[in-house]
Amino acid sequence: MNDHVLLQIGKKIKSIRRGSGSTIQEIADKAGVSKGLISKIENGRTVPSLPVLLGIIQALGSEIPTFFEGIEYIKYDGYVHKSKDDYGTFEKENAKGFVYRTVLEQSFTNLSIEINILDLMPENTRELVTTDGYTYLYMLKGEVDYILAEKTLTLKSEDSLFFNGKIPHKPINKSGEVASILVVYLLISHVE
Repeated sequence: MNDHVLLQIGKKIKSIRRGSGSTIQEIADKAGVSKGLISKIENGRTVPSLPVLLGIIQALGSEIPTFFEGIEYIKYDGYVHKSKDDYGTFEKENAKGFVYRTVLEQSFTNLSIEINILDLMPENTRELVTTDGYTYLYMLKGEVDYILAEKTLTLKSEDSLFFNGKIPHKPINKSGEVASILVVYLLISHVE
């Protein structure tokens, strides 16, 4: 299965859940999985097993054929071109002051890449998070403190950071001005 399809599935889960007014915890309880797993699936940070995916679809109250309507398999022809008007904007749940613009989502045989521009508002808030895969950050403008487990790094314009997403992490913008960060997520699938 094309990993781009998996990213679309995560977004569809989030859309249906939000449309029904359900919380992540409610869907997790109905599906018999953790709240963190639902969040990671919705945000394209982990790949669910088939039984987990089917359980989530059922917990959402959706029929399987209906759920998959509109999900497209996108073939990679050696290049991807997008206009800035094609960038979708979204905010992540349980986070305040994080505005993402999706620049690119692309999958290859064993690699998925997601590139976003994150506008981090002053006094943003969210808990520490973990993700599958790796994260690369490049500061486009502004300054943030980036927490990696017990360490805090200050990132200024044109600084970068690469880390394993399994390390608990979060950015904090104390500057009083919007900071913009290019965020690249890499998820490597092991093919056996």
